[in-house]
Amino acid sequence: MVVKFLLPIAAVLTLASCGSDSQFDGFTRAEQTGIHYKFFKHNEDAKKVEVGGGIKFSWVFTIWPKDSVIMESKQTTQDGSRYANFGVREISFKGSFEDGLLMMHEGDSAAFIISADSFFLKTMRSNELPPGVKPGDFLQGVFAIKEVKTKVELEKNNAEQKAEYEKKMQEAMANESVVRDKYLADNKITTKPTESGLIYIELKKGKGDKPKPTDMVKVHYHGTFLDGTVFDSSVDRKQPIEFPLNQVIPGWTEGVGMMQRGGKAKMIIPSAIAYGPQGRQGAIPPFSTLVFEVELIDFKPVPEQPQMQMPQQQQQQHSAGDGHNH
Repeated sequence: MVVKFLLPIAAVLTLASCGSDSQFDGFTRAEQTGIHYKFFKHNEDAKKVEVGGGIKFSWVFTIWPKDSVIMESKQTTQDGSRYANFGVREISFKGSFEDGLLMMHEGDSAAFIISADSFFLKTMRSNELPPGVKPGDFLQGVFAIKEVKTKVELEKNNAEQKAEYEKKMQEAMANESVVRDKYLADNKITTKPTESGLIYIELKKGKGDKPKPTDMVKVHYHGTFLDGTVFDSSVDRKQPIEFPLNQVIPGWTEGVGMMQRGGKAKMIIPSAIAYGPQGRQGAIPPFSTLVFEVELIDFKPVPEQPQMQMPQQQQQQHSAGDGHNH
């Protein structure tokens, strides 16, 4: 269960001396928000949680006064640690956990008690309370702030990460051309690319017409990277594949559209007309030129989808209505 309760925060609160007695033993009630709090560690000289900033923190939620855990950060963090990163924005309701977090500083740990109804229905935006939670229950959250980033620090960090990403993408894009040119030279390929960049080499001439982009094609193919590594092959699976020609990467739509039934071709497809700077997760890295050997077995028009037929009574009503309108 992913916790998404750090929504935008409207105002920064301070502990100050604006607390009052709480109905919960050992807790103090903040007069401005009504949240009940208890600090285990508190350092007002450390960096403070603020609007637009970010935090790395852990949390554990229990229904007060029960000790049974209903939600905790170590169950949701992908790396298995108990600390997660969140951007701090506006509060979901007055007296929410976000209000409590805004009272905290880097290195702090504290417990807060709030309305369970409000947390699940307003912060979590659930349609109903989860099993084991009743209307009127209270929810205790125990938080530990490991790291605080101010809004300025977060913006700077994001800008640096974006710049680093763009730099890597530029290097990958430049490297693609270098590696592709070497592949062409090593394999003595001198075929000129089409306007899109596709290099189409006919291996066996087919017969008859060529498929239209809207046709359903049946092909066998063998796909490799420039280094010869196979990433996908219907030939290896011994199972040809059928698909609408206009629903694949542009390099395929163009290249297969140049073939005739029974023909075979080699297609060298730059990333610009393949999977681009994103690649395909787990299969194709960003900026990858792909090499395909393709056999066009057959093609035909895509079957038309049957239209829904109106019941006869509705057809009569529809016709009568048309006549009346005209």
